[in-house]
Amino acid sequence: MNTLKYITLSLAISSGLLISCDNDLLETVPNDRLNVDMFWKTEQDAKLAVNGLYTDLDSTNIITWDALTDIAHTNQNFDVQAYVELGTYDGTSSKIYGEWKRAYRGIRATSYFLENVDKIPSTNTALINQLKGEAKVLRAYQYIKLAGFYGDVPLVTSSITIDEGRALVKTPVAEIWDFIDTELNEAASLLPATYTAADKGRVTQGTALGLAARASLYAGRYQKAAETADKVIKSGIYGLYESYEKLFSYAAENNKEVLFDRQFIKDNYPINVFPLLAPYSQKNSQSSYVPTKALVDMYETLDGKLITDAASGYNPATPYVNRDSRLKYSVFLQGDILPSGITFQPQPTSGTADAIGSTYIASTTGFNIKKYIIAEDYANPANSGINIILLRYAEILLTYAEAKIELGQVDASVLAAINLVRNGRSDVKQPSVTSMSQAELRTIVRRERTVELAFEGQHLFDIRRWKTAEKVIPGPVYGITYKDASGALKTVEVIAVNKTFDVSRHYLWPVPQKERDLNPSLTQNPGW
Repeated sequence: MNTLKYITLSLAISSGLLISCDNDLLETVPNDRLNVDMFWKTEQDAKLAVNGLYTDLDSTNIITWDALTDIAHTNQNFDVQAYVELGTYDGTSSKIYGEWKRAYRGIRATSYFLENVDKIPSTNTALINQLKGEAKVLRAYQYIKLAGFYGDVPLVTSSITIDEGRALVKTPVAEIWDFIDTELNEAASLLPATYTAADKGRVTQGTALGLAARASLYAGRYQKAAETADKVIKSGIYGLYESYEKLFSYAAENNKEVLFDRQFIKDNYPINVFPLLAPYSQKNSQSSYVPTKALVDMYETLDGKLITDAASGYNPATPYVNRDSRLKYSVFLQGDILPSGITFQPQPTSGTADAIGSTYIASTTGFNIKKYIIAEDYANPANSGINIILLRYAEILLTYAEAKIELGQVDASVLAAINLVRNGRSDVKQPSVTSMSQAELRTIVRRERTVELAFEGQHLFDIRRWKTAEKVIPGPVYGITYKDASGALKTVEVIAVNKTFDVSRHYLWPVPQKERDLNPSLTQNPGW
């Protein structure tokens, strides 16, 4: 999508407001919404309005969700997220409120669009239906998150007044999932399968179906998840990008693997992903969220064995040799060449800017996230134009496989889906999985989701629905293994961090206290 249109929308609205003020200085015009008297006149108005809805999509915040699990860590202990990791948070947390507010802001905007778009005198029914489909997908996307984070939430499908907002009650989460499924399937019937180059980035029929498959998997509706994912697979439109290493680069933008992303443009609509995630040595980048040893240890050896297998040949003195290549493409490891051209040396004894303990900003685990950290952005890190992927074909394949495994419907198509993820790219060649028991395949597909989709915002939702969070989250956070001054191997343990997960309440976030202060009818989630 041409994100310059977002700016055009703002200018169009502002110009309209100025014209109205010139006509009658005493007549006030709402400045928090599009005014129906001067907008909703042309098809271009509709296009501009729907373009603006995309600005409420997630971007780098999806990475923060993984930092609330076992596979990543919030690097600075004064970050509000750190309190969520430690379990010392409640409904007053700005993190909890921020995600709620972001989602409902998007829902309000899409609902307002859907209420008004039919006011436009247009004979181009296909265009108006397409724009309605886009809005429906964007609204459903917000509800998927809300259901995953909070469970029961208010189901709001129209603009409401302040008084109506103060009287809202929560809708059972099963009804939220029903709404999402209906909304996305309706949207799929309105949307095209593909666009011309000028409209790349808009949601498609495949986006709607892909999100519907995700939602059904989250909801435990496995038959529907499998059937919907299969529709995407059989559409023949999508496939894996040939290189996992390059998947998160400029060269790979809008490739056939991407079903949905948040699009950015250098200079005009940039994203700050580089300074957020890159090692400290890279122009004082912040290492805000960093990988953990728990994730790194999940990557198999090249012959498909776990590093805990005595036959794997794993050597803790050379821990990254002979490993699944997705590890080195996802995580900055000791010895890697950084965007600036220097070598990454995070071991505490290295004396470099990235040495653990050299500053509170350097990664406390000795690992840094590599996805989206691109050499081209080093010259001006805050001006990245890389798109943030929100849904891709590898997830569809794993959704299909997991759903079929849970249904006990394991056949050749399930193994094919898993194996395509494991060895269907030129630079990822893990051994194929053969027929196994349901329990064994469940373990494999869960590990595949974790390593394949690391730092893409899925793992928190996954461990919640798998009911494994209380097993994998609690405890210290560990990092690299290095040789100390005596030559002995030593594994880093992050100081004063002990992740916590209380099974009695942490499977859902609390309803934000700000919302309950305004509306006591919003009941609090269990344990909060």
